[in-house]
Amino acid sequence: MDRARRLPSLSRRRLLQGAAVAAVPAALLPATRAAARAEAVDYPLAEWVPASTSNYSASNRPSSYPLDFVIVHVTQETYADTLAIFQNSAKKVSAHYVVRSKDGHIAQCVRERNIAWHAGNWNYNTRSIGIEHEGWVDKPEYFTDALYEASAALTAAVCDKYGMPKDRKHIIGHYEVPGSDHTDPGPYWDWSRYIRLVNSA
Repeated sequence: MDRARRLPSLSRRRLLQGAAVAAVPAALLPATRAAARAEAVDYPLAEWVPASTSNYSASNRPSSYPLDFVIVHVTQETYADTLAIFQNSAKKVSAHYVVRSKDGHIAQCVRERNIAWHAGNWNYNTRSIGIEHEGWVDKPEYFTDALYEASAALTAAVCDKYGMPKDRKHIIGHYEVPGSDHTDPGPYWDWSRYIRLVNSA
C-alpha cells in the first residue's frame, strides 16, 4: 500500500523532469531566434540590427504621420561603425536602413513605423524613411553597382508600400532637407542612375 502511493509520485516527478529537459533545447534552437529576428524587419532582404531605443522615437506611422519621402544619406563611416553608432545610446542618431558598399547587404536598424533621427529636421524625420549608404561623399569608389542596385530595390519597395511617387520630389538627398548643413550623398552620387534603377526595380 505504501509502495503504491510512492510510485505515482515518483513517476510524476520523472515526467516533469523529462518535460523540463525536453523543453530547454527547443527554447534554445537557432531557428527560434532566427524566426524572431525575421519578424522584426519590414523589408524581407534586410538583416535586423536594432538601433538603441534612445536613438529614435516610437510611433505608429503611417497612421500617426504620413510617409512622403525617402532620404538618401552617405554614412561618412564604415558600415560596421555606422551600426555601432546607432547602437550607442549617447549618439542620438539613427536611420531606418544601412546599405553596405561591397555587396549591397542591408541592415534595418529602426522599424518603418518608428521615427528615425536622421534628417536633422523633425518634420522631415516624421515623414520619411532614412537610408544610409556606406561610404564618403568624396570617395565614389564606395558607390558600387551592388550598393546602387540593393538600395534602389529597397527604395522602390518603400515607395510602393506607402504610395510615394518614385521621383526626385519624393526621393531626396540629405542636403535637400530644409535647414540641413549636410552635403550627402554628395557630388558623386548618380541621381539619374539611381532613379532609373528605382523605377525599374
